[in-house]
Amino acid sequence: MKILIAPDSYKDCLTAQQVADYIKIGLLKANSGLQVKTIPLADGGEGTVDAIVKANNGSYVNSRVHDPLMREINARYGSSGDGKTAIIEMAAASGLELLKPDERNPWETTSYGTGELIKDALDRGFRRIIIGIGGSATNDGGAGMASALGIQFLNTSGKLIKPTGGGLSELASIDFSGLDKRIGDTEIIIASDVRNPLTGKEGASFTFGRQKGASECMIKKLDDNLKNLAEIIKRQKKIDIGYLPGAGAAGGLGAGLAAFLGACMQNGFEIVKTETGLEVQCQWADIVITGEGKTDGQTRFGKTPMGVAGTAKKFNKKVICISGALGNNYTELYSTGFDIILSIIDKPMQIDEALSQAPLLLENAGALVARMIGLTNSLN
Repeated sequence: MKILIAPDSYKDCLTAQQVADYIKIGLLKANSGLQVKTIPLADGGEGTVDAIVKANNGSYVNSRVHDPLMREINARYGSSGDGKTAIIEMAAASGLELLKPDERNPWETTSYGTGELIKDALDRGFRRIIIGIGGSATNDGGAGMASALGIQFLNTSGKLIKPTGGGLSELASIDFSGLDKRIGDTEIIIASDVRNPLTGKEGASFTFGRQKGASECMIKKLDDNLKNLAEIIKRQKKIDIGYLPGAGAAGGLGAGLAAFLGACMQNGFEIVKTETGLEVQCQWADIVITGEGKTDGQTRFGKTPMGVAGTAKKFNKKVICISGALGNNYTELYSTGFDIILSIIDKPMQIDEALSQAPLLLENAGALVARMIGLTNSLN
């Protein structure tokens, strides 16, 4: 029996690779005769770099950049095995997890460090760059990122403004002349599962501003600032990014990458699926196991397990989802390609206990699946 384990990470707990490894341990403890392969996956956010690097026998590149509050930090990105593609997670330089809770303030944060990672990749000769844009601490419409690559954002006096969410309130014009010329020779791909527009009630500020530390009053101002940015881009570049699907991802970085660098927006999972060769591995397997931190009715909307199930069902494979927790309407997923959906929680416990025991719980879940496989085989 051939088993493919292809999960997403358990956010704030375990990486996708760790999740896959612990399930594999449990499977083989219960049935050492199983053939098991693992492919850690992601949907454009956390884990995208690791998933693609592992699948392509790639490597990592370390770079000195600035965090969302312009403090110097070490960040890394990935290189494909052939050395032609750089894989960047904007969260490595501009992510929310880089800030303490009392430091989170999208009025003051910037995506400048993400631009520095792009520049570092250009300096090293990469001319194809995949950028995962989940987990941001910013709401600057990509102005910080663009500033690091030579674009200037000016006020009515022709002076530079701060490339932050709040700084955009002063924006009067944009000088594109200093943009790094190498961008024109570079394919830039945005990996994201977010479809929100840049502005409005479904936009970057109203949808994600609170989790980044914005007050209700600040959210409205941030949204107005992004509208200002969109209007100036439309006037100067004849590009309307205001309602571009995905423009609101990462505090408007999706819009900025598209407008300033000519980047192409693609579904994050589909990119990872292609780069990791998931279809080939699903054809090899008899059973495909996937999972995530919490599975519920929202999983069907572009989440990694849904993508795995859809891929596996193309080849008529059985699909098992092993997740940290099950939420509202998860049973709806049985009609979308899942055969079994399990939670690793096997008794009443507090969230802190579940997080600390996740490795053992995953092993137990893996062992349970192996026993279910054995039982099924004995009945045939």
